[in-house]
Amino acid sequence: MTSTESLEESGDQPCIRLEPLKSTTLPGKEATSTGDSPSLVGDPRVTANGLHDIEDRILRITGYYGYFPGYTSHKREEGSESNAETPGSEASGESSSYQTCAHTVLKVLGGLLLVLCVSSSWVGTTQLVKLTFQSFSCPFFISWFSSNWNILFFPIYYSGHVATTGDKQTPIQKFRECSKLFGEDGMTLKLFLKRTAPFSILWTLTNYLYLLALRKLTATDVSALYCCHKAFVFLLSWIVLKDRFMGVRIVAAIMAITGIVMMAYADGFHGDSFVGVALAVGSASTSALYKVLFKMFLGSANLGEVAHFLSTMGFFNLIFISCVPLVLYFTKVEHWGSISSLPWGYLCGLAGLWLVFNVLVNVGVVLTYPILISIGTLLSVPGNAAVDVLKHEVIFSMVRLTATCIICLGFLLLLLPEEWDSVTLRFLATIADKKSEEHGEEVTESSVHTRSRSRANGAVSIPLA
Repeated sequence: MTSTESLEESGDQPCIRLEPLKSTTLPGKEATSTGDSPSLVGDPRVTANGLHDIEDRILRITGYYGYFPGYTSHKREEGSESNAETPGSEASGESSSYQTCAHTVLKVLGGLLLVLCVSSSWVGTTQLVKLTFQSFSCPFFISWFSSNWNILFFPIYYSGHVATTGDKQTPIQKFRECSKLFGEDGMTLKLFLKRTAPFSILWTLTNYLYLLALRKLTATDVSALYCCHKAFVFLLSWIVLKDRFMGVRIVAAIMAITGIVMMAYADGFHGDSFVGVALAVGSASTSALYKVLFKMFLGSANLGEVAHFLSTMGFFNLIFISCVPLVLYFTKVEHWGSISSLPWGYLCGLAGLWLVFNVLVNVGVVLTYPILISIGTLLSVPGNAAVDVLKHEVIFSMVRLTATCIICLGFLLLLLPEEWDSVTLRFLATIADKKSEEHGEEVTESSVHTRSRSRANGAVSIPLA
């Protein structure tokens, strides 16, 4: 009796049983192993016993697009290979990040050391001027003599460049290379007079007015008023160079002007105090004009070009401005005795400290962050105040202290970067996100503890739909 007949006789519903497929080829067709249809038996993506795991069966039954036997095992092998490559890449990434962090830390530490050196050299220069005036009160001669030492700037740069890089260029070759600051043809006599003369005159005026102010005011007051040059640089850059307008820097400039007025009002708008304030503000103004014109005509010069330019100004000062001290001497405006009677120790020490200050400022901008150099200049104010109080026993009035603090605060506001507002907003948003994440984690942990207690007490929590 066949199976069909027995089903008809029993009257039950037919039961269909699926038998496993024993052959993967169609009837009447022989299995061919051509290049177009690869054999499944020889496929390395199939396991050794010819069976597939559960994931492969699910993918086959559901008709996953692009499925082939051994797909999941193949993906596992690829994942294991990628995981095997990950530790090496992670190690290289960690080493590069470590080197970056180490470089940043060294740069910051070097910058902090440079801040102390800049501040100490400027304080030493200012205090040494006060000591020199006790025996030799000739400010223009001191300014001229100190500016002549700028000639040594390029030899110092060349020595450091050769020591650090091992460059085989001769000093003449390097000097000609750095003279490209004046143009593609290098430095000619016309360009020498055209470019160097205005900057040299501004340089001399800045130093001369600063020294004249030191004869009228204390070192603390003069150094604080000189910090206003940062506000003048911003105003001139905004007007002449069309730099970006920033409200916070306008506020800083107003604070600087307020400090100047308060400093002048400290002893009344008369006498040596008012004249000293005017001289110090004039020195800050000429310094700001020098920096803005340098940026306008010479652009962003590298360290070698700056060294070349300062040495060139030293030569111009020695050749063309040497007549001014002689005129002042014969007109009895600045009269001194014989050359042997001059305080050469104070003069050389003052000129050396001034040169060190200029070298540190220009080198520090290249080696570290420029903002640290500005902070070093600002720290000369409390440094001079400490020397004035401890050594010269100067007593500062409340008005002068307030004016000094306002000027210093305005100076710090001028150090803020252009994108400080957006950076601050991103920082606050990051802090808010971290607080929200911590609050979410606390809520999750509290809910987990609540469920565990309810289960321990035999309560059953019904989830809401």
